Amino acid sequence: AAMRSRAEVDATLQTAKVNPAELLPAVHCLSFGPQAGGGECCLLQLEPGLCAELEAGRSLVIRGEEDEHAVLCSKDKTYDMKIADTSNMLLFVPGCKTPEELNADPASCNIIHSQIAGFSKNYWELRRCRPKLKKLRKLLMEDPYKGPDSWKDQTSTFSKYTTEDLLSLIQASEEEILHQLQVIDACKIEGYWRILDFDYEMKLLNHVTQLIDSESWPLSKVPLSACLEELGSLEPREMIEHILLSYGRKYVDDAGEVFFEMREDKICRAIAQMLLQNAVKFNLSEFEEVWQQSVPEGMTTRLDQLQGLALVDKSSRPETIFLLKVEDLPEDNQERFNSLFGIRQKWTEVDITPYIQDLCAEKQTVGALLTKYARSSMLNGIKVYNSRRPIS
Repeated sequence: AAMRSRAEVDATLQTAKVNPAELLPAVHCLSFGPQAGGGECCLLQLEPGLCAELEAGRSLVIRGEEDEHAVLCSKDKTYDMKIADTSNMLLFVPGCKTPEELNADPASCNIIHSQIAGFSKNYWELRRCRPKLKKLRKLLMEDPYKGPDSWKDQTSTFSKYTTEDLLSLIQASEEEILHQLQVIDACKIEGYWRILDFDYEMKLLNHVTQLIDSESWPLSKVPLSACLEELGSLEPREMIEHILLSYGRKYVDDAGEVFFEMREDKICRAIAQMLLQNAVKFNLSEFEEVWQQSVPEGMTTRLDQLQGLALVDKSSRPETIFLLKVEDLPEDNQERFNSLFGIRQKWTEVDITPYIQDLCAEKQTVGALLTKYARSSMLNGIKVYNSRRPIS
């Protein structure tokens, strides 16, 4: 294409009835370069924090299997990716100068001939989202670890997962995955992440609590070395240490010896799960009695230790309690509410909160979630929530 002259530019401005005095003196003359086909370029809109990640030389990763909606992950956050269409064509012009840059450089040439290298009508928009971590537990539960003597463990045909495997399969950032592995008490065995089989976990916990009892140690000061010494002949030492880490808080005293302060709430909760998983429903007052008798000496059971694990049915006579684990419910918001309203038609906020708390996005409250997915009414002077849609 022939290069435009200043005279031609002025003539065009005059025809368009535009006053040149109101414009910057520099003029961009655009032409399409030979490679200016659409489709080769993807635009991604980044918030300043993510920009800084890339500028610092760190990478962003797109994760998801073929049947999953793609997410983008930084080292510690996860973002949903959505295509946003624009009504204006977006042009890619290498070396393009902005008005600010032109203003700062008074010697900038009067006419700048620029070639368009590509164009796009849309871009990828990122929205911070909850990491999709449910699959992590599901994968590890395919083959829970039943102990070193388990015949099944030697002959298992299930896949085992390293950190690298989980990073390629789970739609979450590395930090979120590693944190969740801690939350679900996973442990590394021969380089693979495993979850302990619940019965095996209870067997280990039982060894520890019986030893504490027989040695009359205070629950706040359980010595690691003595536990390993005493129980090492019964179970692998790393399993004993893992159970202490799962059910206790590790600390070092002034002499440099490692101790654990046992976590009462977590131990009481695990024992309740063991009692409840063998019954469909349990008479509440009977359960409370058996539960208190089953926990180690010096520990006190309270129903609020069971949030997100068990639900009390106050409407039945006598009152009952049954197992309902939050990790068994769907990850998607709408499906979670459908599932909960299928279990119980009307919920109080106190009862439903432990089962939807994990759905709250950043700065979102349980109240806001309930407003969106449920409708409220009054029942005997108490506010209750039921489904916005008919439950099939």
